[in-house]
This record gives sequence, structure tokens and C-alpha cells, in this order.
Amino acid sequence: MITTYFVVFLAVIVLMFLFAAIKVLREYERGVIFLLGRFYKVKGPGLFIVIPIIQQMVKVDLRTIVMDVPTQDVISRDNVSVKVNAIVFFRVIDPANAIIQVENYFEATSQLAQTTLRSVLGQHELDEMLAGREKLNIDIQGVLDQQTDAWGIKVSNVEIKHVDLDESMVRAIARQAEAERERRAKVIHAEGEFQASQRLVEAAKTLAQAPRAIELRYLQTLTEVAGDRSSTFVFPLPMEILSALKTGQDTKP
Repeated sequence: MITTYFVVFLAVIVLMFLFAAIKVLREYERGVIFLLGRFYKVKGPGLFIVIPIIQQMVKVDLRTIVMDVPTQDVISRDNVSVKVNAIVFFRVIDPANAIIQVENYFEATSQLAQTTLRSVLGQHELDEMLAGREKLNIDIQGVLDQQTDAWGIKVSNVEIKHVDLDESMVRAIARQAEAERERRAKVIHAEGEFQASQRLVEAAKTLAQAPRAIELRYLQTLTEVAGDRSSTFVFPLPMEILSALKTGQDTKP
């Protein structure tokens, strides 16, 4: 009877040992194995055995993590205060370093992303933040990827979500845009006046080469004016026309 109990007890111990020793990891998971407190190897995916008490395993997820960077107060290089938030995409490429080199790689990457976002954007002016986001994303991603490389982290992408301005700054930017549009309108109007004056000079030179042409142009203008519904017309009479008429009467037989 005692032997039977001992066999049952031993079988239960063996089953518990196997239950605790057998590990199964999915395709996107890896297990960092420590042997008596020292790093041993990285195992997975699939089925493997971890010896209880002697070996310990820390599970690491290799999928891309999407981290939302909280809103940061940033002062641009031209002393404008803005609120900026972003999204960071990163994943673990070296499970051993991600566990051994840093206590919590997610928290460390989050804090580093916040400080990097403030420092990089603080080196640029407000116009660059609003119009050159693609370049800023690349700059932030490069800095983060370089600093997290020792942790076994790969930062694949950084996207700036929002750049929020103070209400007074929004009104100032609107006034600036309005002034810029007025400046462009004045420049276009002046350019049109300049081109028109050039055409008038060319027309005057052409008319100067044929004195009779100005008389024909004058008569054509009178014809156009006569087509209006008004019954009274006031128009200048050039002395050249009177001289031409007088010359014509003197030449009659």
C-alpha cells in the first residue's frame, strides 16, 4: 500500500514538473532564458523545455508596437509656444538586449521619444513645423533609432499628429497670410500696369511713324462713342485735325 502511494506521489511530481517545464511560444514571441541567474540563450518559437528553479524565462513580443507620445509643450526657434503630439512605431529586434540592457524598454522608449520630440522641434521655426513635417519625422526617427539601438529596439517610423497653436497666434498667422495675399495682389497689379505702359509706348511709336493713323484712330473712337444712348458728347478736338482740314480746303481748285 505504501509503495502504491509513493508511485502515485512520484507520478504527480513528474506531471507537475513536465507541466512547469514545457513551454510553447507563438511565432511572434521569444523567450530569454536565464540559467542560475545568468543569460543562457533565446528560445522560440514553438515547443521547448525550461527546467524549473534552475532556469527562468522572460517572454518578449517581437510585433511592432504603436506608442502614442503625450502632448508636449515645445518652444520653437522663433520663440513660439506650441503643443505637439506624435506616434512612434517600434519593435524589438534583439530580445536579449531588450531585457538585459534596460529595465522596461517600453517605458524607456516612451520617455526618450518625449524628450527627443521637444529637443528636435525646438531647433526649428514654426513655419518648418507646419510645412515640413516629413523632414521632421525623419529627423526624430533617426535620433530615436540611434539611441535605442543598444536596447535592441528598432524605431521604424515617427509621425507628428497635431501641432496646436494658441488662439492669438492663429489670429497673427491669419493676418500674416492676408498681408501676404495683399502684397501679391499689388505686385501683380503693378506688373500689369508696367506691361500696359510698354504696350502704349510701342503703340505711340507706331502711330508716330504714320501721322494719319492717329486721325483715323480718333475718328474710330468718335464712332464708338456715338453708339451710346447719350445725346450729348464732349470730346477734345486736336489741332492737327483742324490743320489737316484747313490744308484740304486750301488745296481745292
